[in-house]
Order: sequence, then structure tokens, then C-alpha cells
Amino acid sequence: MADDLTNLSANELLQLYRNKTASPVEVTQALLARIATLQPHFNAYRSVDGDAALAQAKASEARWQQSLPQGLLDGVPVGFKDLLNVQGFPTRKGSLATADKVQTEDCPAAARLRESGAILLGKTQTAEFGWKGLTETKLAGVTPNAWDRQYASGGSSGGAAVSTALGLGPLHVGTDGGGSIRQPASVNGVFGFKPSYGRVAGYPAAHNGTLFHIGPITRTVTDAALLLNVIAAPDVRDWTSLPSEGRDWTLNLNEGIKGLRIAYSRTLGYLKVDSGISAITDRAVAKLTELGAIVEEVDPGFANPSPILEALAAERAIRLRHDIGDAGLALLDPSIRASLEKAERHTLTEVVEANQRRGELAAQMRRFHQRYDLLVTPVTSQPVPHLGKAPEAPFLSPFNLTQQPAASVPAGFDINGLPVGLHIVAAQYNDALVLRAARAFENIQPFPALHLSSLRERAPTWGLA
Repeated sequence: MADDLTNLSANELLQLYRNKTASPVEVTQALLARIATLQPHFNAYRSVDGDAALAQAKASEARWQQSLPQGLLDGVPVGFKDLLNVQGFPTRKGSLATADKVQTEDCPAAARLRESGAILLGKTQTAEFGWKGLTETKLAGVTPNAWDRQYASGGSSGGAAVSTALGLGPLHVGTDGGGSIRQPASVNGVFGFKPSYGRVAGYPAAHNGTLFHIGPITRTVTDAALLLNVIAAPDVRDWTSLPSEGRDWTLNLNEGIKGLRIAYSRTLGYLKVDSGISAITDRAVAKLTELGAIVEEVDPGFANPSPILEALAAERAIRLRHDIGDAGLALLDPSIRASLEKAERHTLTEVVEANQRRGELAAQMRRFHQRYDLLVTPVTSQPVPHLGKAPEAPFLSPFNLTQQPAASVPAGFDINGLPVGLHIVAAQYNDALVLRAARAFENIQPFPALHLSSLRERAPTWGLA
């Protein structure tokens, strides 16, 4: 029964609670046991407070016994990427340059979830300061891929994606400043959703400013919508947060995509993609046609925006230097320190011009979506690499610049048997359409389930050279 509980979705758990056929205490105990078993092998969590989780579960159980749940996710366990503050846990951000100091204030997402009665289970591993797409740090060691421990889990929300795939909690909150939800979701075979910027409030402000999105990593689209129902809310501490739409994001999920106009871009017009990845994406897009969508092969028409991102990295570098000082800089991974120093060489004029080009790109995509409801692309351009190298996902960061909603849905497996994702993008603020398209794809091609009996027993290489 315990293994069964850890394999259930949040939606299924809530049904059990309503029917009083399982309790939040049983679920939490099962999850803590599973974490204890798998954490030594996958290093997915940074920290877990079992006693606090069980105390929250007991309080939730009492409410459900009276059929008086506190909120929409009462009794459902949730994990948080360790870039986000959660009361009672340190926020180490994957770095030796941070202090092991317990936080006394929740970030907005954690606050909304605590208010809803959710069980705040723990913090998941992240790349150092979310800087790289690889969850391997001097502070915490290596978090390997959930499907094969010889391979990379991606990042920077690698711990959240691995935890989701392994059944170490049904709901996880990640962050995405350039693909950090979608890339690890893709390579670990789970659903990752980057809402429109500001849909989920953030505090404290992120180093990469208005590129930084907060969103769900889950095993099902419905679970992501359930999580969004709670965390998609403004917060007075974040002046950029969007007003609440007061909507139920699970509504209309099953309306399908018949008649939608979908643009399919294999390369965005400038990228090189592995032929196997292209073949998987082609098959996935064919499924969209089967569902009645009108698909046209077309590129969105913008040039590679990497120069814009490189110039804007100067702002991130200055904020990071300010926060950790010279002593902290000396403790950074050398590759991050080199990137920071390179970023700081950009001039103020270059940063201002980059912001102007960013605005032009966003306007261009708004015009594009007057013709097309959705844009679909691959997530990654190459098969998942071995440990020590970040998966290549150059399709993702342009849509942080434009602040559009986007998701990665499991679409197949690469030549090494590792998951591959399909990237779905909608116009800014049309988050519901991304969820609806993802759910339609999930219906026609159910997302793969990872079972412990199928795990390859290859040990990861712990630590970093």
C-alpha cells in the first residue's frame, strides 16, 4: 500500500482523503520511507524535515476526518527547489557561498501552500545559484538522472524533476530563468510548466530579475493545474506579480486542441538538432494533427537571441556579487566565476540595448501569436549527456526573454533510453492554452511511469573533481 500511495497523483490523493480511504499521515509516512530509500542513490533532496511534515500531516488528517479541509491542497506533500525560501529550512542555493541559516519567512508560493494546508516536505537540490543546467555542486555533490544514474539530470531544477520522476512527492515547485523547469523535466520524463512571468509571485527578487519564472513540476498536467490554483496569486512583496484571475486552472483542460493553429519549428531557424530528437518531435507533432490541430511548419522568424541573454547576464552578475561579496565569490564554482567575470565586462550601453532588443523580440512574438495559437519545438537538441555535462536545450531561453508560458511534455526516449520532451509555447498570459494542449497530448500519449524495478543499477560518480 505504501508504494501505491507514493505513485499516486495529487488529484488521486485528494480523492482518497475525501473518501477517507487513506490519510495524509499514511501518505507522508510512505513518502518519507521512499525518500530514505532512494536519497542515498539519487541525492534529489537538499533537506527534509520528517518531524515537521508528520506534524502537518496529523493536523491535516484531523481536518479531513471532519470533512473540513483547510484549502485546495490540504494534506498533499510539496517539495521546493532550494532557490526558494521556506520557513524552517536553510536556503543554500547549491552554494558554499551561502550561510546555513534557517529561514523565518516563506516565499509567496510556500506561503500560499501552507495556507492551503499542504505539507511542506523539504527542499530539492539545485544548480549553484541556478546558474547552470546541471545539478552538480561542490556543496551537495551530484544529482543523477532518475532513469539512469550514469546520465545528467539537468538543471537547475534537477532535484525537483528527479524527485517527481521517482515518486518522492507528487508536487514540486521549481524555477525557470532560462529553461530550468523545462529542461530537467524533459530529460527526467515528467511535466514541467513555466507560467507567464508574474503569474506566480516571487520574493526575494531573483538575481536574473524578470527572466525568472516559478512553476510546477509534476507527473500529470492536472496536478500542475491543481498546484497553479494555489500558487498563481499576487503577493505584496513582489510588485511585478500579476493580479489573480480567480480561475480554476483545471477547468477546460479536456477541451482538446481541434482547430487550433499550431506552428511547428524544428530548429527555430538557427539551431542544429540531432536527427533522433527531430524524429521523436516529428512523431509527437503528428499526434497533434491526429487531435485535429492545424499544424504548419514555420519558424517564428527571430535571430538567435543569445547575445541579448549574454548582455543581460551582467545584471545578474552584479546582483550576485552584491549578495555574496568577495569572500563568497572565492567559493563559487570556477566556471560560474568565469561566467560572472565575462558578464560584468558588458557595458551599460550594451545592457540598455539588450533590453531594447528584448522588447522588440517580445513584440514580434505577440504578432506571431496573432496568427498561431501555439508554437511547438523540441526541448533538447541532443541526447541526454552523461554526468558532468548539461543537457543542451537552446529552444527554451528565448521564451524567458518574452515571458511567455511554456511547458515540456514527455514525448519519447532518445538513443540511450533517456526521456525527450516536446516544447509547447503560447502567447503571453495564455497559460490555460498551454495546459490544455499538454493535457490533450497526455491523453493521446500517456506520460511514462518510472518503476523502481526498471531502474538501471549503475552507481553515479559522487562528488566533483
